[in-house]
Amino acid sequence: MVRGEISNFKRHYSGHCYFTLKDSEATLKAVMFRSRAQFLKFEPKDGLKVIAGGQISVFERDGQYQLYVEQLIPEGMGELSLAFAQLKDKLAAEGLFDEARKIALPLLPSAIGVVTSPTGAAIRDIITVAKRRYSGVQLILFPVQVQGPEAPWQIAKGIEFFSHTRQVDAIIVGRGGGSLEELWAFNDEKVVRAIAAASIPVVSAVGHQTDYTLADFAADQRAATPSQAAEIVVPDVKELAKYIISLRNNLENNTINMLSNRRHRLDNCLSSRSFQRPELMLADKRQMLDDYIQELRESLCKNVLNKRHSFNIMAEKIAMLNPLAVLERGYSIIRTYDKRVIRRTRDTMPGDVLEVVLADGTIVVKVLEPEER
Repeated sequence: MVRGEISNFKRHYSGHCYFTLKDSEATLKAVMFRSRAQFLKFEPKDGLKVIAGGQISVFERDGQYQLYVEQLIPEGMGELSLAFAQLKDKLAAEGLFDEARKIALPLLPSAIGVVTSPTGAAIRDIITVAKRRYSGVQLILFPVQVQGPEAPWQIAKGIEFFSHTRQVDAIIVGRGGGSLEELWAFNDEKVVRAIAAASIPVVSAVGHQTDYTLADFAADQRAATPSQAAEIVVPDVKELAKYIISLRNNLENNTINMLSNRRHRLDNCLSSRSFQRPELMLADKRQMLDDYIQELRESLCKNVLNKRHSFNIMAEKIAMLNPLAVLERGYSIIRTYDKRVIRRTRDTMPGDVLEVVLADGTIVVKVLEPEER
């Protein structure tokens, strides 16, 4: 037996494993042939501390001592525990345990597929609980081995059968309790992938309440025991009937209350003053309309007066600025024949003929001598 740390690990396509065992003082080359390596539950990798058992011999081609490993055990952790942890990390990274891909269980299944041993206590517990809760449910058994080398393949085949034929509404897969080694079939990668790929909901029912198998993580729902799985999948028809009756009673009560409220509102409307004497309501509205018309008329008249007063003021201002009004007061405009206004004496020359514009016409004059003040 040799204790050391694995380095330079390589799994050849032939299935043989080549690696080096080392510690702080020495290294030793090692090989584990496929005939032994195929039974490893875990995946050896660099940095893993192990205890290797086997025989030491000289590899003639290189002239070096080499350990021919027949047994490889992880140091500090059991082989199955390490295999469980490695496979769990691998499948979790692929998303097989994600909550988003899980399928909800049917409310009232008509048929349930059971993948378990036909002779174990699990199938008896499932039948007893299921028939007690809902006698009309159909249970279809796919018999399998639940431990041993053939168990994983058979369990995966049973899940795939129900998933493909779709003759059931849900699947229960499991067995009674046992040791880690006895439950190992439900940690097998084939079984976990079959559960994750199932097109109908799967309940894992491996009889262990404290520990989990990988089938529990992949299943759409986990039950601690086969009996609990039957309780989860099969509804209690008596309790369901009570629930339906309570819903019916609630519906009837709500309907009665709603009709009573509507009838009360109708009675209030029928007894109201508006419904009994509608002409009084119309008289009030007619009087309000007359008041609004009077207010509108008064407001309109006031607005017209204000606008007329503003108009008169603007007209007076315009009249004051009218040049014809200025001419009426005795003023005149002197301009040349080309209509150029004469504003200063220096704008004229002796002999210029000009027009004098008065209020009632024009006078033509001739300049004799311009004089400035």
